[in-house]
Amino acid sequence: MTQPALERFLTYRLHALNKITDRDTNRAYLADCGIPLGEARCLAAIGRYAPLSVNDLARAANLNKGQASRSAQALVERGLVEKSHSASDGRGVVLAPTQAGVAQYQRIIGLIARRNEEIFGCLSADEQRLLGGMLDRLIEHLQAGADHEED
Repeated sequence: MTQPALERFLTYRLHALNKITDRDTNRAYLADCGIPLGEARCLAAIGRYAPLSVNDLARAANLNKGQASRSAQALVERGLVEKSHSASDGRGVVLAPTQAGVAQYQRIIGLIARRNEEIFGCLSADEQRLLGGMLDRLIEHLQAGADHEED
């Protein structure tokens, strides 16, 4: 049986799309906001869902705990995020944007909207809805499998 060419596998193409968009998006975050992609993703999650623990941040930003922790600390050092003690867990901390962080969050959301249009603007509104629905189904399917493995 003949195998399809490597570049025809969907997983290969998703990885290629991810690498291209991350590279270009990182450049845009550095140029427009002065922060790298990982920190920008964390600030976007903190701005949207605060207050967040580091574990919650990792889930919301699709990062591992170590990446989320390092990015959160960098954001604290930049004065964009503040840490406070968790009311529900005396040993834990929660993250929330500072006033400067809220302003930077607004810039990041604008950049996310612009990048979304740059990447997906070649698709019609109907195609974008279809693709969005398919991606949601794939994420749900894979997440359900991951949740099942954790049981």
